[in-house]
Amino acid sequence: MDSLSKAIEVIREGGIVIFPTDTAFGIGCRMDDEKAIERLFKIKKRPAQQATPVLFDNLKRVDEYVLPYGSDIKRLMKRHWPGALTIVTACKMTKVPSLVRGGGKTLGVRIPNHSVPIRLIKAVDSPILAPSANFHDEKTPYIFEELDKTLIKLVDFVIEGETGGSLSSTVVDCSRQPWKIIRQGAILLDL
Repeated sequence: MDSLSKAIEVIREGGIVIFPTDTAFGIGCRMDDEKAIERLFKIKKRPAQQATPVLFDNLKRVDEYVLPYGSDIKRLMKRHWPGALTIVTACKMTKVPSLVRGGGKTLGVRIPNHSVPIRLIKAVDSPILAPSANFHDEKTPYIFEELDKTLIKLVDFVIEGETGGSLSSTVVDCSRQPWKIIRQGAILLDL
């Protein structure tokens, strides 16, 4: 069994996987498994009030989880997706677990420009959480060798491979006016 097939199996069964994305290595699980989400937060030592970004494979799937948005946000998506832009927007709270939202009413969504997460999402048929594969407030891993060995031991599977970058995604909060850049990353936005 190749590593992608194994990772798909692990995620389907509620496991936690580290995988390369177009920005950094992510640590993820399916978004529809609250037990897996709680475990991921525990492993990462991530504060419960800190929302986590979620990866999607296409716009149709994004639309299933977020509230209707304006043409200005749609333009932003079309211009930068697939790619290193995380858009924070109002979500359908009944479809997104509280921990994923950090207890709030918004969701950070992104369609990555990397075949591994896209194939995982399609095969599992669920969006996948994808904070960076590090302990809270530790260094973001952009190459496999930067992954913390202790973290690797805590997850169920690791897909080795190449990430697409050396910068995290840019995060823009489009749930407020004016929009606000929360983190300047790989995509330079001029608001």
